[in-house]
Amino acid sequence: MQPMASMALRAARSAAQHIMHGFDRPHLIKASEKAHNDPVTNLDRDSEKIIIEELSALYPDHGFIGEEETSEISNPDAEYQWIIDPIDGTYNFMRNIPHFCISIGCMKNGRLEHGVIVDPVRNEEFVASRGGGAQLNNKRMRVSPMEELDGGAIITSLAGTNHDQAMIDAHQKLIGSLIGAGVRPRTTGSAALDLAWVAAGRVDGFCERTINLWDMAAGLLMVTEAGGMIGDYQGGANPMKTGEVVAGNPKVFRLLTQKIKAAGF
Repeated sequence: MQPMASMALRAARSAAQHIMHGFDRPHLIKASEKAHNDPVTNLDRDSEKIIIEELSALYPDHGFIGEEETSEISNPDAEYQWIIDPIDGTYNFMRNIPHFCISIGCMKNGRLEHGVIVDPVRNEEFVASRGGGAQLNNKRMRVSPMEELDGGAIITSLAGTNHDQAMIDAHQKLIGSLIGAGVRPRTTGSAALDLAWVAAGRVDGFCERTINLWDMAAGLLMVTEAGGMIGDYQGGANPMKTGEVVAGNPKVFRLLTQKIKAAGF
């Protein structure tokens, strides 16, 4: 494991240990809303603080962007930028649904170099470095071998529609088309963990609109390092610019992209 990925994993473990003290203990969780239906808890903020403190002590010249306290990039001219989601799946966490994670990505001059996603409930650690492949608990990950949509598992949700009726209609059309093709759609509530599962071959594809950088950064690198493909709803190759993510093994990615285009996005 490359040193920077190892340090990110260590920071994620520290944060994971802290937030798990609050999981299943509602009296320890203090929640508020950043925006309508966009919750944040004291443990989100604690987790982000732990990660930034550990990494900034090691890399004082690096920049940081986090979901909660540092949504504006600190030190924007730094060669390296760390992108942090301290709890991806906050609503699940608040409701005692055991599906959430800590996600840390690292960019060098705007290009993803390292990604770490830790699922503290299942004790699973997903790690990827550019050119070094992707691993789950130190075992190599590969995307699924599925070659068609029929029988495939695709994760998607209405989360990115922003209550836009045209987008809701397009998404419903997409879901109907996928079901008609034999897909088994899934929705989980944690985009970062969803992308890690694509990389691990547990699901065959993923698509969602309006995803924040911290939700996707680590997972995008994992998918590509595990042999998959990523793009956006318009056929572009850089989801970090558009906030739209399509991911999957190469065959499913192409088929899913065709379905998205036909749905009218």
